[in-house]
Formats: sequence, structure tokens, C-alpha cells
Amino acid sequence: MAVTLAPGTAAAPGRPRPVTRRGPRRATPGRIVAWTYLGIVVLVTLFPFYWILRTALSNNYKLATHPSSPLPVGFTWGAFERALGIASTAQAQAQGGSGASLDIPLYLRNSLIYASVQTVLIVLFSAAAAYAFSRLHWRGRNLVFGVLISALMVPGVFTLLPNFVFVKDVGLNNTFAGLILPGGLFQAFTLFFLRQFMLGLSNEIEEAAIIDGAGPLRIFLRVVLPMSSAPIATVSLLMFVNAWNDYMWPLLVTNSPATEPLTLALGVFKQSSPQAAPDWAGLMAAALIAALPMLLLFIAFGRRIVNSIGFSGIK
Repeated sequence: MAVTLAPGTAAAPGRPRPVTRRGPRRATPGRIVAWTYLGIVVLVTLFPFYWILRTALSNNYKLATHPSSPLPVGFTWGAFERALGIASTAQAQAQGGSGASLDIPLYLRNSLIYASVQTVLIVLFSAAAAYAFSRLHWRGRNLVFGVLISALMVPGVFTLLPNFVFVKDVGLNNTFAGLILPGGLFQAFTLFFLRQFMLGLSNEIEEAAIIDGAGPLRIFLRVVLPMSSAPIATVSLLMFVNAWNDYMWPLLVTNSPATEPLTLALGVFKQSSPQAAPDWAGLMAAALIAALPMLLLFIAFGRRIVNSIGFSGIK
């Protein structure tokens, strides 16, 4: 005897249910306020970048005639040519420049060496220390960690003078070693960040490695580091950006073009026209060139940073 389903009854098990499309969300007052606030925040955040670009594309002489113009004043690529050092002295002075130029490739190289090597050292030493403080058990572990992490309460400016005196006494002025080592050997924030992540890692994989005969060093290199790749990538990017934008420490340690990073060169470029107003267009063009690597890094790894800030251990 056949059984038929009456219209409106439930479908047979296993049969896919029809997909109902929802209409557009209703514009509630709360949603309108939230989107308005978000738009204002985005506008306030992006406007300085637009103004820098507008200034960089302007003629430095004509900027003073229309300082509040929202569009480039006397549109020209001359500021970028001056910043890259491909404009002649006559061309630079005709557009309001001082005739000075930046050796961008040299200073980019210096900044890349400084930021990259310091980042590698910070992440390597911090990861090793975080493993010792989170996965190994030894007497006085928490006390030593408390002493080290107390460095977070000390403003960085307080350590500039002692570090400078030490670098000067050992003869490391105007060298990459003097730039890198004081900040590359220890960073309290990176140690704390990685330790908190490693405390949440599962013990099962580590115990299996111990049963297989692996020692602490092998477990650290082959087990813990791969499991900590996300927070390590996050702190690596944060430390790289911090070193790339550093100005005060290089200003104290070096005055040689062979080791000066780009941030320090930009300050010298700003002061290169004492007889007239600063070359604001050229300075903004150089600042855009300096910020381009950071923008590319955040575009490539921004999502990973956001996801890793709210890290959790593997259960």
C-alpha cells in the first residue's frame, strides 16, 4: 500500500530542504549609528595619508599660495624625483626644493638590515626564553620571570642613556652591531606574549616526543616552534615595524650614512634647506616611500595579526 505525503508535510529524511533567501537587513537606528561611526573612523584614519599624498604631488613653491586646497597644488612628480635622487639641482630648486636629495636605496638597505636582524634576534631569544619559562620546570622560574617582565613598567626612554654609554664604551658607535644588539637581546613584551601562548599548548604531543627520546632542544625546535607559528609571525611583524620606525636610538648611536636608517635620513632631509622653508613636498614623498614596505606587510599579514592577538592554546 503506497503512502503519499499531503501538501505541507515534512519532506522525507535525507532530502535537502529548500533554501530560503533572506531579504536585505532592515536599517535599524542602531545599525545606522554603527555604520556612521565606522565611516567616521575610517575617514579620520585615511585622511592623513591622503593629505600626505596630496602634498607630495604638489609644487613646493605653490603650496604656500593654496595651503588648504584639497587637490594637489601645481601637480608634479618632482617631489618623488627629488626624494629618489633622480632630479637635478636646477630642477629641484625650480620646484621649491633645496637641491638636496636622498640616497633612498642606501637608506632602505640600512633600515632593512637594522629591522630584519633585530627582529630575528628578538624572536629567537624570546621564543627560547618563553619555552624555558612555560614548558620547563626549574627552581625560581616564576621569580626570574617576574623580574624580567617588570621591564614592561620601565619607559624605554629611561634605558636610552645607559645603552648609549655602553655602546660608546665598547666602540660600537656608527655600526650595525651598536644599533641592533641593545634592543635585539631582550624584549619583555615579546617574551610575555609568547610565554602566554606556550602555556596553553597541549602536553600530549610533547610527552609523545619525550617517549620517542627527544630532548628539550629538539622538542623546542621540532614541536613547540611549529605549533607557535601564528604568534611568532605576529610578534615578528610588530617588532619589524617598531624597528623600521625607530628614530631616537639611531639618532644617538650613528651619524654615518653607511649605517643611518631611513627615518634618520628623513630628518636630515627636512633640515637641508636652512635658508628657506622646508621642502614639504619632497619630505612627504620620501615619507610615502618609507611607509610603502610597511603598508605591503600589513596588507599581506594583517588578517594573521588580528587572528593571533586573540590567541588560544591547542587543546
